[in-house]
Amino acid sequence: MGTPPTPQEQPDDALDAYVGLDAGPAERIARDRGWSPVRSLPPGSIITMEYMAGRLNFEVQDGTVVRCWKG
Repeated sequence: MGTPPTPQEQPDDALDAYVGLDAGPAERIARDRGWSPVRSLPPGSIITMEYMAGRLNFEVQDGTVVRCWKG
């Protein structure tokens, strides 16, 4: 049996700080702070529910982040 994977550490970040930012700059800031990957989604997107440590999700409407969550 193999060794279980070590969970990726997540940046200590205030997710609410991304809400209201333009999507492009918000993605760059998130990557600079260590989030990988960063996923931008339109409102109401159908997405899988698997949790991925280290991933940051943005809901983007009219080019602006309206919601942000981990996983």
